[in-house]
Amino acid sequence: MTHDYKRNGTTTLFAALNVLDGSGIGRNMQRQRHQEFIRFLNAVEAELPSDKAVHVILDNYATHKQPKVRAWLPRHPRWTFHFVPTSCSGLNAVEGFFAKLTRRRLKNRVFCSVAHWEAPVREPRRP
Repeated sequence: MTHDYKRNGTTTLFAALNVLDGSGIGRNMQRQRHQEFIRFLNAVEAELPSDKAVHVILDNYATHKQPKVRAWLPRHPRWTFHFVPTSCSGLNAVEGFFAKLTRRRLKNRVFCSVAHWEAPVREPRRP
């Protein structure tokens, strides 16, 4: 951050990464609660082929373990949650995805609002 850095708001980016092909599904939401996480899970459920099993690697963020999220899981039997230990390097692929996103779409740009920041994040993936 520089001396003239100004924060213009925050957003939460929920993202799912397909480790087989590097594609992703992302949603920006204003808050980071279990309600938004369940909304994101439902969006991913709607976009994925129904005949595929879904394995989700999650960190130990409290939202992922909230009772309503745990209740969502049995209603979606093709989904399996895997929790990594705190400070685990098991999420390196996701960290790499966000590093690439930052380098390609966000670095050296000025954003005047949250909506302005979200626009390049949502841009379709270029070949």
